[in-house]
Amino acid sequence: MLKLLKGLYAITQASNGNSQRLLNDVQGVLEGGASIVQYRDKSDDKSHKQYEAEQILSLCRDFSVPLIINDDVDLAKYIGAAGVHIGKQDAALQQTRKELGPQAIIGVSCYNSLRLAEEAEAAGADYVAFGSFFSSPTKPEAVKAELSLLHSWSHRKIPVCAIGGITLENATDLIDAGADMLAVISGLWEATDIEQEARLYSQLFKV
Repeated sequence: MLKLLKGLYAITQASNGNSQRLLNDVQGVLEGGASIVQYRDKSDDKSHKQYEAEQILSLCRDFSVPLIINDDVDLAKYIGAAGVHIGKQDAALQQTRKELGPQAIIGVSCYNSLRLAEEAEAAGADYVAFGSFFSSPTKPEAVKAELSLLHSWSHRKIPVCAIGGITLENATDLIDAGADMLAVISGLWEATDIEQEARLYSQLFKV
């Protein structure tokens, strides 16, 4: 499983009622070589989220790419997603593992804290995420993470994901510092050609 956790980690933006555009965009990032897709929708519309997540899961399966659900363990379990991504305010990691089983991919946001990452690894996380490394339009209030965190994590057993304001211009710095995955949101979905943008990110891991 860990070999899957490398490369472009595409995190969706809210569809704002245009599910078909979202699905087209997800198709584009998959065509462009995304290694992981995360469905992220902070709304309370359960039926809407279930519909979109099921459609995205179908696309991901066509490309043998794992779909991760942000925050929503129940949704991940219901549709049979590959796993979930949780933060410090979300369901406890051990309870999440109990709900989803040993095969699930569980990622944990660790912000700018090496201690949180060490605790997540010890509790059985499959990957940890640090960020925001750069100013992020998605989370402008996010705490700042330093590249040194990635260097510090390089000897650990589980992969690390970098997030926050990532662009093609700064992505190489993160990979060189030890990032196994780059979680990209606006840098992908706001591109004129999403498939090509995804391809350019994906190629950075093949250099």
